[in-house]
Order: sequence, then C-alpha cells, then structure tokens
Amino acid sequence: MEKILIKNGKVVNPEGKSGMLDILIEDGKVKSIAAAGGIDTASAELKTIDAAGCIVSPGFIDVHTHFRDPGQTHKEDIFTGAEAAKRGGYTSVVLMANTIPSVDNTETLEYVLERGRQTGINVLTCANVTVGMQGKELVDMAALKAAGAAGFTDDGKPLLDVDLVKKAMEKSAAIGMILSFHEEDPAFIKNNGINHGTASEHFGIYGSDREAEISMIRRDIELALETGAEIDIQHISTAEGVELVREARKKSAKIHAEATPHHFSLTEDAAIEHGTLAKMNPPLRTEADRLAVAEGLRDGTIEMIATDHAPHSTEEKSKPITEAPSGIIGLETMLPLAIMNLVGPGVLSIEQFVERASCGPAKVYGLDAGVIKEGTQADICIFDPEEKWIAGDYRSKSSNSPFTGQEMRGKVKWTICGGNIVFR
Repeated sequence: MEKILIKNGKVVNPEGKSGMLDILIEDGKVKSIAAAGGIDTASAELKTIDAAGCIVSPGFIDVHTHFRDPGQTHKEDIFTGAEAAKRGGYTSVVLMANTIPSVDNTETLEYVLERGRQTGINVLTCANVTVGMQGKELVDMAALKAAGAAGFTDDGKPLLDVDLVKKAMEKSAAIGMILSFHEEDPAFIKNNGINHGTASEHFGIYGSDREAEISMIRRDIELALETGAEIDIQHISTAEGVELVREARKKSAKIHAEATPHHFSLTEDAAIEHGTLAKMNPPLRTEADRLAVAEGLRDGTIEMIATDHAPHSTEEKSKPITEAPSGIIGLETMLPLAIMNLVGPGVLSIEQFVERASCGPAKVYGLDAGVIKEGTQADICIFDPEEKWIAGDYRSKSSNSPFTGQEMRGKVKWTICGGNIVFR
C-alpha cells in the first residue's frame, strides 16, 4: 500500500482540523496532519496529490442507495454501483433492502456484504423490517444485526399496520438499531411518482397528494416518541413534513431525516419537462417545498443528504408516465447539485454541506467514518467546487437522470478509501 501526501488543498473537516493543511496517508490510515509544508517527506517514497484549488473533505456517505443486487442486475449491480459511488466522492454507502430476494435473511445479507467487500469502498446494507417486505411479519432483527445489518427498512413500500410498526420500533429500540421509513400512504395516491398539482394536471392524472407523506410522518414521529425508537424519515419532500421533524427534534434527538439532491434542486416543473426521467417517490413538489427542504438542511432539522440512487433501464423509463418505474440515479451528481443549489446561493456554507454529506450520516447510522483524524481510516474526497462539466457518461449501469446533458459546477477529482485511490 503506497504512501500518499495530499498537499495545497483546503481541508474542510467538521469533526477535526480544518484549513490549509497537508495530510500524510500511510498503511491505509491518516498518519499525520500538519500546516502546509509541515510534513517531512525527504526520505519517504510518496505519491503526491496536488490539491491546489480543491476542497479536501471526509469521503461522502450515502445512507440511502439502491444497487439492485441481487435480482435486478440489468439496472445496476454492487460493482457498477460502487464505481458510480467512487466517481461521486463516496467512500461509504448503505444499500436498501428491496432486492429480489429481499434482505430479510442472513444469507442474502451476507451475499451483499461479501460482494461489497470486493469493491474498494465500504458497502453496507440495511435489512428489511418485514419478511418479504409484505408488511405482515417482522424479521429476526437480532440475528440480522449480528450478521452486520446497518439498520432496518422496507424502503420502497410504506408500513401501514400501526401495531406492527409500533412492535418494530420497540424491538429496534431494544437492540439499539435505527429504522428508516418510506412515508407514502397509498390512500392518498392514485398515480405514484407525480405530484398532485400542476404536474398531475399536465399529465391528466391524479398523481400523489402531499398528505400521503405528511400523514405518515406524523404517525411515525408519534410512535417513535412513544417507544423511544431511533428513526430516519427518508427522502422528505414536503414543507409540512420538514416542520413535523423540526418540532419532533425539539423533543427527541432520535428523530432524523434525509433529503435528496433532486428534492432540494427541482420542482414538479421538472416532471413536466423531463417526463419519466423526473418521476420518483415521493414526487417532486412545489418551489415552496423545495425551499423548505433546503431550509431544513440549513438549520439542521435535516441532518443528511442521501441520494436515493435508483437505477432503472432505458426500456423501463421509456414506458408511459403512469407505467414507468419511479426513481433516478444520483450518486454521480450529488456534489454539483449541492454546490449549485445549496452552497452557491448561500443556503449552506461549504462546511455545512460537508457535514450533511459525511459526518452527519455517519453519526446517525453509528458508522466509524466521516472524519479526517490521525489514526483513522483514510476515507477522503478531494473536489474542485468550481470546475464545470456536463453530466453524463455515467459509471452507473443506468442513465435515468433529468440532469443528463446539463452543465454542472463542482467535480470530484480524487476519491480515497482505506488509503487507496479508488477514483481520479
């Protein structure tokens, strides 16, 4: 394993030293951090990275991504998903469990983790909350935790049985694990993926009413406060949902939320413009909702940026708006979207952005990551916040994104995981 010196970069490191610093990496770990020029390299055989003009940050962490493996590897597999993550500056990802078969047993869990160990980055996975994602019978949470599950979720499907949700919260609280919730009540949805409003009127359908999300966030917050469970409200999309989380966090630090780049970057107008390429669950909503999500990230109500990277084939996305699957890819465009829509307009400082994309998710999910400190594993992203490029030519197996062909600002230059350069 080679020694690496990172020099001339601005280190942005919310949980450690920041500033114009040099970083020496040796044996996969951060060996030393010093003022520029302060590391003696006279006798060392080093690979030097000149990070002039760049930000040096902890590697990004995505706690909500889909690699479709096992079962739907025509869309993505663990290796291509990891390549997309590397290009996006990610050194750790937490996969969702709605695979085929689903991750409701230790055998499938170990399959995912073993393949993940071969990628060069930290690939973790949640397990399901219910057997077969059927919402009827709880999985063996203790056994799945012991086998390495990072949390529990039936993401892709809402959990509708209140008694079962309460029981799941009680069990997860007892073993100290987080539950992540896909908050969409089908009672308020006729056509998922499209907001009930301007977009649904354009397509001549009913779409998905905002109350689908609001009602379930309200329910699950109440149950979490009652049971003491730690929960993550996934891909939040409504102003009312953000406010419910804001008020709940005043009562409990165990209530968390995540926001996707598409929900802080786009509105339902994008669905009208891009059709199925901007169809996702929950759907893109109004400008007021987009601003509320951004404000939630600013004031810390929303602690995590999570991509909900959801690959689909071109053939699937070519179907009519009511038939095509929901979801877009996001790992390779998260950084520029955050730079352009959060940092550039002054919603977040660069330090706040790095926190929401690295150590924030690490803290919520209890991961030993998200920081650059001497003695810790060297998981680092180096990015130029000003470099422009055109979105496309993805490393993902899929290309379902409304951002393809658009000019981006902010580009990952190097990704280092465990002291190895995995992208440049």
